[in-house]
Amino acid sequence: MDKFHDRQYVWLRSRVHGTYLHANIDGKSVSLHRRRAALRAAWAVHIHQGDEPYLLLYNAANGRYLAATATRAPPGHIGFRAEQRDYDQPQLPAIMWRAAETGFRDDVLLRNVGGRYLRANGKYTGKYLSLKNVTVDGINNVSTMMYWTVEPIPLRDPNSPLGLAPPTLGRRPRELPDMLGRERGVRRLIRFVRASAEGAVAEDGWSEFHFTGRSVCELRNELYSRIGPHRHPHPDILPFDIAMCVRAGRYGRLIPLVVNLPHGRNGETLQIVLCLSRTPAYGRLRYPDVHAE
Repeated sequence: MDKFHDRQYVWLRSRVHGTYLHANIDGKSVSLHRRRAALRAAWAVHIHQGDEPYLLLYNAANGRYLAATATRAPPGHIGFRAEQRDYDQPQLPAIMWRAAETGFRDDVLLRNVGGRYLRANGKYTGKYLSLKNVTVDGINNVSTMMYWTVEPIPLRDPNSPLGLAPPTLGRRPRELPDMLGRERGVRRLIRFVRASAEGAVAEDGWSEFHFTGRSVCELRNELYSRIGPHRHPHPDILPFDIAMCVRAGRYGRLIPLVVNLPHGRNGETLQIVLCLSRTPAYGRLRYPDVHAE
């Protein structure tokens, strides 16, 4: 566990493939990807302090946690599915891990409290099949496919908390479903609340509305219309003054939301916490030095 530090950002690279653990855009599955300079390949460390510490890993793109499941992996893969999950219970064994040294360089094994190890797939069949999924498997099948190299990610310049250019607020280009007259995107319930100047988040007083589509720019505009100048004590508030943070479950940590929403999550609830660039809370939003997608 000494290779992981609370609130640190890391890449997890497969020793065998040289590719990186990646949170897929569907908001559920995880895979291996060659591109590491992307938010979906960056994982934030959350050390759960209890009777004994556990390692939790949540993704820098959507705040969802790496989890082991008891669902069989797809054909051609070994073991059980690994997924992204919300952290909605104080104790959630599916997302709780321990790290152990492998004895090979600085690699680690990631063992879920249920006894299964995080593993890559495709060592022998990858030449013929695109087996990029990541799974979990038992101790009887421990191999180098379960070896992960932990690579720390530097943080952005603290003078630029989100480290990203503001998104364009212009009209979004029409997508194929629009041109075909079909419903645009998926429909989600957005629950939102404003954080205090110090970053505290109340568990009551949340507002909500339904939002259709994936565009983070359109979501920002909609939230601005609901808390903008006519509804906020600062009359000169602008859309770029609003930092949107997503929280994956009641016990999940906040992650600034700067990428479009996942595909195919119709009916889900998204929790958004808002803070302003003129408050101390905004200045504490630190981000890994990688690119938005």
